[in-house]
Amino acid sequence: MANRIEERFIQLRQKGEKGLITYIAAGDPNTETTEKLVLAMEQAGADIVELGIPYSDPLADGPVIQEASQRALKGGITLEKIFRTVANIRQQSQVPLALMTYVNPILQYGAEAFVVKCEEVGVDGLIIPDLPQEETYLIRPTLAESSVALIPLLAPTSTEDRIKEITREARGFVYCVSVTGVTGMRQEVAGDIDGFIATIRKNTDKPLGLGFGVSTPEQAKAMARLSDAVIVGSAIVKIIGEKGASEESIEAVKGFTAQLKGALKDAGN
Repeated sequence: MANRIEERFIQLRQKGEKGLITYIAAGDPNTETTEKLVLAMEQAGADIVELGIPYSDPLADGPVIQEASQRALKGGITLEKIFRTVANIRQQSQVPLALMTYVNPILQYGAEAFVVKCEEVGVDGLIIPDLPQEETYLIRPTLAESSVALIPLLAPTSTEDRIKEITREARGFVYCVSVTGVTGMRQEVAGDIDGFIATIRKNTDKPLGLGFGVSTPEQAKAMARLSDAVIVGSAIVKIIGEKGASEESIEAVKGFTAQLKGALKDAGN
């Protein structure tokens, strides 16, 4: 069952382009701004947008995204409000949307009910950093009957056997973590990921999205030589943290997204 994420990667491959995946924390600083940001990023060239579900114990997130989550939680963000935000976005846009969440909010909501709600409002993919392959049975049976893709994550520490196992059932794309550690902006991206990506390529033909640490157009272009899409989060979230719920914030994120997409335009196949 195809979904918007898979369809977007087909379109990108047909055009010989590399994709741009952008991340923001849902509800930071409020849901109205989240809706505007998604639409602005799409207009500026974002191919897929990740909406982070704010969580009180975000193990994979660095300080910039942790602070964004805290701002959203203090503002009263809830899962129901996030689902409503997605539904509102869907009235204006068909941009592929993925939710990045930890497993606990899903289990608290009820895995089956969560997936049903995702499909109902128009979520295309789920990224769950703390859900190991051995525990995907908690959600996979419900996903199998839906159009929602479970997008796996692979780190440079993943063995080839692990890569084979995880990519076998991958849908949407494979999220390749460029560094060990948490999300965040870095002066340099890892220089030793060529072998890691080559091993993944050997074991799957699914599109590869490369993220964690990409914070400039130059870094995005460099990472695009290895991947099918580049994922940028903290650098965008930092702009929102500095400018808040303002038109200036929307325009700054839109401008930065356009710069990132522009850098990827000449990094295609």
